[in-house]
Amino acid sequence: MRIGFIGLGNMGAPMVANLLKAGLPVSVFDINAAAVSAAVAGGAVAASSAKDVAAQADLVLTALPSPQLVKRVYLADDGILAGAGKDAVLVDCSTIDPHTARELVDAAAADGRRMADAPISGGTLGAKAGTLTFMVGADAELFAHIEPVLKTMGQNVIHCGGPGSGQVVKICNNLLLAISMTGTSEVMALGVRLGVDPKVLASAINTSSGRCFSSDTMNPWPGVSPDAPASHGYAPGGTAEIMLKDVNLAVDAAREVKQPVILGAVSQQLYQMLIARGWGDKDLSAIIQLYRER
Repeated sequence: MRIGFIGLGNMGAPMVANLLKAGLPVSVFDINAAAVSAAVAGGAVAASSAKDVAAQADLVLTALPSPQLVKRVYLADDGILAGAGKDAVLVDCSTIDPHTARELVDAAAADGRRMADAPISGGTLGAKAGTLTFMVGADAELFAHIEPVLKTMGQNVIHCGGPGSGQVVKICNNLLLAISMTGTSEVMALGVRLGVDPKVLASAINTSSGRCFSSDTMNPWPGVSPDAPASHGYAPGGTAEIMLKDVNLAVDAAREVKQPVILGAVSQQLYQMLIARGWGDKDLSAIIQLYRER
């Protein structure tokens, strides 16, 4: 099976590396020439456009930062649908709104092509280690077809339901991440302000009922989790700007169905504040800076 991959950012580049490691032929495209060169050095083949990638591939994967860019890459004259063969399978691993995901599935189906939404979770560490979680929206037959390829990049491949359902699950997950990261930041800052060593505080939380991914793996206090972005100057796995984008998607979706997301709205405002203070390009765990200000 020939694989095409578009989007060689923090997540896409290591995903391509794992596809190559599994022995799959991969053609790639990104507007960042350096990212393409790095992928080619690892064994990928460079394509000249998204259309060119699609023309070379049986299965096309995309990992892009916004719904607007995803739509352009699929629907533009030099985009994926313009180049993909009639039997091509398309899989979008970006985090976008469910409406756009379903719109793209319909656009692909109009020409007989099959498409799934398969957003990812696990951050850059998971992408490098091949331990990502894929949340897949597709019919059962298409899911069975793409699952083996996704398993070369991920540990958990979850069939969430029909088209768009993967995006629903992903924005719910990321909204919870934003809420838990702001909550962890709040209690870490409080405990330290009250005189407790941050490593002791985190150790107690992580062996008690408050434990969560944000307190354990990605603790926002520097030095608590050695591999966490906070311990490396908040060098981003996922940036605060991307976190806010995902929170906005969830809050907008909630508004459409009149579902309250009170804690989500608070987290949305906090990330807006963080970005306004110039931290948008730092890791999402930098939200703790709002609590450390005096």
